[in-house]
Amino acid sequence: MAQDKNNDYSINTIIGPNTSLSGDIEAGGFTRIDGSIRGDIRAKGKVVIGERARVKGNVSGTNVTIGGVVYGNVISDGHLVILSTAIIMGDIITRRIQADDGCFINGKVAVCPGDDIWQKTMSEYRDAQGIKSALPVFQKTYG
Repeated sequence: MAQDKNNDYSINTIIGPNTSLSGDIEAGGFTRIDGSIRGDIRAKGKVVIGERARVKGNVSGTNVTIGGVVYGNVISDGHLVILSTAIIMGDIITRRIQADDGCFINGKVAVCPGDDIWQKTMSEYRDAQGIKSALPVFQKTYG
């Protein structure tokens, strides 16, 4: 019997509350962060950023729940849940969103329910990220 990846609740990656990590994480399934991360988190499944977690980097996954602090962009190809304890300092791109009363978001929010809108928004986001990553090299060379 094939297992639905969106409903796989077995945790593949966990960063505990007293753990700090510097570097990017690429995970194949459910990822839970309760510690501190300095780097991007890219998961092919559900991502949970716990209430005491601190992330300085971008977060992307299928379904994402944010309870802690994220200083970076959040991308959810499915459903994004922002708990009342969450602070997001960055842009959000998602197909569906639920934001609890009391959460704090400082950035642009794009909710893209249709595939065409999703593809266009993600293409624009990737283009903008490419320009941002090339800017320091350009400034160093020509500035």
